[in-house]
Formats: sequence, structure tokens, C-alpha cells
Amino acid sequence: MCKGLAALPHTCLERAKEIKTKLGTLLQKPDSAIDFIIPYPEKPEKPPKAQKPSPEEALQWRDSLEKLLQNPYGLASFRSFLCSEFSEENIEFWMACEDYKKTKSPVKMAEKAKKIYEDFIQTEAPKEVNIDHFTKAVTMKNLVEPSPSSFDTAQKRIFALMEKDSLPRFVRSEFYQELIK
Repeated sequence: MCKGLAALPHTCLERAKEIKTKLGTLLQKPDSAIDFIIPYPEKPEKPPKAQKPSPEEALQWRDSLEKLLQNPYGLASFRSFLCSEFSEENIEFWMACEDYKKTKSPVKMAEKAKKIYEDFIQTEAPKEVNIDHFTKAVTMKNLVEPSPSSFDTAQKRIFALMEKDSLPRFVRSEFYQELIK
């Protein structure tokens, strides 16, 4: 039969209280600077259903990466193409920057800036984008005080790279050729 807590040695009870206190502290949602260390993921937004463009509209994409990226179907097609080539880090970085620019809360902006830096900018990042040393230095300097324009220089470099390299490959791909038929 169980004799209850009184049967346990005093040191065990003290240890149990310590553990309970520590677990209670960890389970509380932080409301201080610790938010920067352990960010809470936001609910992912469901992308709107993209309508297939007319062949005429799709034809405009071969001359304008901007038009391609503004069209939800074009963006999805371009991203699928880049994924098929195992080179989706550039479009993912561009999209993360676009999402970052829409952030209003300074706390969320700092969280997103940290995540973008860790995922795409820092050396040996899991999805490291190919930017020059100067651009990386400017971006790191901008992140001291995050603002909506913190990643502008890097985003422009990646846009130019996609425009010069990825867009011509996409236009020659079956993904695109099916759209213009």
C-alpha cells in the first residue's frame, strides 16, 4: 500500500519541488527578450488558389521576372521549377524578404530577421544564398536595428541573379512551355 508523501525522504520532496518549479517556468509563455531566443512560429498562411494564366499573360513572364513573381500561379510554377532543379533557396529567400517587409511588430520583425539571417545569409546556412561579401556585410550591419529595408540590398542581388540565371532556364523548361500553349 502507498503511504503517501510522508513516507518519502525529505530530500526527494525538495527535489520534486525544484523540478516542478523549473518545469512551470519553462511552460510559461515568455514575455521578455527571451522571445528572441525561442521564437514562436506563426500559423502559416494558406496561399490563395492561383488561377492558371492565359498563354498571352504567361508570355509576358519571359521578359519580366517581376511580372512572373507578382502572379500567384507564375510564382508557384517558378518555385516548382526551381525545386525540381534543387535551387529553390533564391526564391525562398526572396519570398521570406517579401513577407518580412509586411511585418509591423518590431518584436516579430526581429524574430523574422534572425530566422532569415540564420536560414539564408550566415555562412554555412542550411539554404545559404550566393551573395558577395560586401552585400553580406551591409545586410549584417542593417540587422543591428531591423527595419523593413534590412534585406533590400541582398534581395536585389538575388532578384538580379534569378533574372539573369533562373528565369532563362525556366522559360526554356517544360513547366513554362506548357503554360504558353
